[in-house]
Amino acid sequence: MSQTSTPTGAQWFAVHTLSGQEQKVKTYIEKFKKAEELDDFVHEVLLPTEVVSEVKGGKKSVKTRKLYPGYVFVNMKLYEEGKVIIKPFYFVKDAAGVIGFVGGEHPAPLRQTEIDEIKARVEAATGKEIPKVSFEVGEEVKITDGAFANLTGRVDEIDPARGKLKVSVSIFGRFTPVELEYWQVQRASES
Repeated sequence: MSQTSTPTGAQWFAVHTLSGQEQKVKTYIEKFKKAEELDDFVHEVLLPTEVVSEVKGGKKSVKTRKLYPGYVFVNMKLYEEGKVIIKPFYFVKDAAGVIGFVGGEHPAPLRQTEIDEIKARVEAATGKEIPKVSFEVGEEVKITDGAFANLTGRVDEIDPARGKLKVSVSIFGRFTPVELEYWQVQRASES
């Protein structure tokens, strides 16, 4: 995300949406703001997400997960001389899938530190695949993929930055450390 300057009078507002409707709300606002002649009021819609991976039945799947389910963030000019500007307020509030602004009829803008934190989380998640489950050192896991599939082992080291684990596996009666990716194992209790 680029650190673009906020248009004059524009602030960030949190908009509560129906569950699972976040992308639809974002798309609607972006698509129809021009047709409704609201380009001067509605500037940006943010739907913070991260990519998560998991393995089910030996197959790795990658999904996009919302960081703030049920919310989108809209950078818009909503107040003039301390009063809510009716047209952009109702354009966003009445969009299909929107429950309303956080703060109701008098939405409270997010503090700059809050939106900076949200954008930093998005930036940190960009281009990274985060495992859906996390493991602990000493935890017993079952290997579900690769040369050591179906063996169990104990987690010795965790490298979250690389998404890898060092697992001690008993091979021919000796414990051998094996480096695996998160998605190649599951908790032994889940099998």
